[in-house]
Amino acid sequence: MASVRPFRALRPTPEHAPNVASVPYDVVSVEEARELASGNDLSFLHVVRPEIDLPEGTDEHADAVYTQGAEALRRLAESDAFVRDDAPRLYVYRLVMNGREQTGIVGLVSAAEYEDDVILKHENTRPDKEDDRTRHLVTQRAHAEPVMLTYRGNDAIDAAVAEAMAGEPLYDFRAKDYVQHTVWPIAEASAVAEAFRDVDVLYVADGHHRSAAAARAARELDGVEAAGHFLAVLFPMDEMEILPYNRIIYDLPVGKGKFLDQLRRKFDVEEALFPDPEDYGIVQVYLGMDYGWHSILLPETQRDGVADTLDVARLGEFILEPILGITDPRTDENVGFVGGIRGTEELERLVDAGECDAAFSMFPTAIEELVDVSDAGELMPPKSTWFEPKLRSGLLVHTFWDGEEG
Repeated sequence: MASVRPFRALRPTPEHAPNVASVPYDVVSVEEARELASGNDLSFLHVVRPEIDLPEGTDEHADAVYTQGAEALRRLAESDAFVRDDAPRLYVYRLVMNGREQTGIVGLVSAAEYEDDVILKHENTRPDKEDDRTRHLVTQRAHAEPVMLTYRGNDAIDAAVAEAMAGEPLYDFRAKDYVQHTVWPIAEASAVAEAFRDVDVLYVADGHHRSAAAARAARELDGVEAAGHFLAVLFPMDEMEILPYNRIIYDLPVGKGKFLDQLRRKFDVEEALFPDPEDYGIVQVYLGMDYGWHSILLPETQRDGVADTLDVARLGEFILEPILGITDPRTDENVGFVGGIRGTEELERLVDAGECDAAFSMFPTAIEELVDVSDAGELMPPKSTWFEPKLRSGLLVHTFWDGEEG
């Protein structure tokens, strides 16, 4: 059974929440983060992307970056823009994007349960990103950005959510990307915690690196009890939406024309009128304006795992590995990943600008596939799912400073 625990949140006052709340650290580049935070000293990007406040060109893994992030968090916490809750609470967090609602519970989940597979993973993590997030957690002594989890819903949790939403919201604002963010406190946290005892497992949806880093930080800070729980927003599965996570190849081993000929010899390849695949088992490749888009029918996997049936895995099995020599996308620097929210226009821009040689447009992974892979104890290739809308960082922060848990 899963456990969800209330906490004393460090949070912005309602009037400052829209200026504080930021996109997660990993959906923007340093340059984009610097632009978004420009002129806004309250932006939480100063905490989760602290390199924006250091000289341009600073290595994002330099010691000064981690120190800067911890100082930025302390500065915000000590400002008039932030308050500390007087008692541990759970919260309801609703996002509305393009008319679609997604409502979850905000609380702490257990690092031990993550290690014991009560919280199931579905993707590999990249070692450099996991190292980076772990160091941020240990330096800041805070879970500054929540992980997105999903679960099989039940009536008791739904009733608690509905009851909380009948009250006055703590926050209710529309971000610059037009996503509406609304947060309510839950009056009876114990009832919700009890209801989650009937949930057998939780699934990591978005935030594998943050989850893995939280577990590592809990080990490194052994003896700091509060570090053993990390911040999460838990959504029922039927409210989740997954967008594709597309791939780019920086350098092809042969010319683009020869690469397309290689694909034609091995697969059923056709010119495509549109850049988005129409169904499972189809991937589209873009090689530039001279070649346009082509659809590729992927063969059925010759491997035995549940995860091997996924389109992202079959792309690896039949194209990335044998043709491009990319055997481990977690560490191979020749492959990059572009979230579906940026659209296929971004893929075209990257290729046409010469920033990469080729781009693959994927069909989105289904939530049922995610659950099947997780239940089988398997892992997907990295960056197999892009969940949207994204949670805002900085609205509710869990700290464990000097033995004091927040």
